[in-house]
Amino acid sequence: MPHIQLNNEAPGIRSLVIYRPDTGKSLYELAQALLRAGSPDSTLADAERELIAAYVSNQNNTDFCRNSHSAASRYLFGDRADLVDQVLQSPETAPISPKLRALLTIARCVTADARTVTDEVTAIARAEGATDGDIHDTVLIAASFSMYNRYVDGLATLTPEDPAAYAAMGERMGTLGYVLPTPN
Repeated sequence: MPHIQLNNEAPGIRSLVIYRPDTGKSLYELAQALLRAGSPDSTLADAERELIAAYVSNQNNTDFCRNSHSAASRYLFGDRADLVDQVLQSPETAPISPKLRALLTIARCVTADARTVTDEVTAIARAEGATDGDIHDTVLIAASFSMYNRYVDGLATLTPEDPAAYAAMGERMGTLGYVLPTPN
């Protein structure tokens, strides 16, 4: 049960965006910029961006965001969808590129304590092929999703338990991106 009266049945952040479209619009625009557009010099694919969002949400124990962004990442990875669960379970052994592994380390640092993103951590990412845009976007995705996670959990929004609900969300996010929901 949400901590405030949202007057809608939407799950997660969608309920908060419907409740406060004035702030929700900016939050959705930021998500679209980070998870679909990215920096001009970033080489991250949309599936990888969604995976970083899911990874941060997993680190923050935010079920709704972890499940919805995992579903979007799975949808975007297509026949490599199982990679998402492997990363969430063990990023150290998942079959991902060394560059993505280094970027996930940066995301983990930002999530735990952003001051732990050191020259050494970013140098490792660069040595593995990360661009400045990749590093920038990883830090901003991790910082933003830490905020999104706290927003969703802090107001105890509805978190569906049915995996099919997340599959539908993942397909919607994977095809439409982040468009403002309309109130029911």
